[in-house]
Amino acid sequence: MAEEGAAAGAAAEKVIHTYPLIRHCDMPEEMRIEAMELSVTACEKFSQNNELAARMVKETLDKKFGPAFHVVVGESYGFEITYECTTICYMYFGGNQAVCIWKCS
Repeated sequence: MAEEGAAAGAAAEKVIHTYPLIRHCDMPEEMRIEAMELSVTACEKFSQNNELAARMVKETLDKKFGPAFHVVVGESYGFEITYECTTICYMYFGGNQAVCIWKCS
């Protein structure tokens, strides 16, 4: 009887995804893959400091695709932005860690 309760409790636990879940992205394929890989690396490397993770992504994208990228990393935020077409990517990583990347010059 106790084993059944433990099995039911384990099935009801929250599943945390370890891959990026893209909510919206209109970037070209090369830029999207680079942004995804950078975001995952930064979020894993700076798991306790969202500001450093965002700075790492921004500086790398600025070097590779030109300046004026903006990056927000965090939990529970809303936004309304103006961006250049084909330069936005909004994704989740690690469950509720959101990453928003866009270019506006």
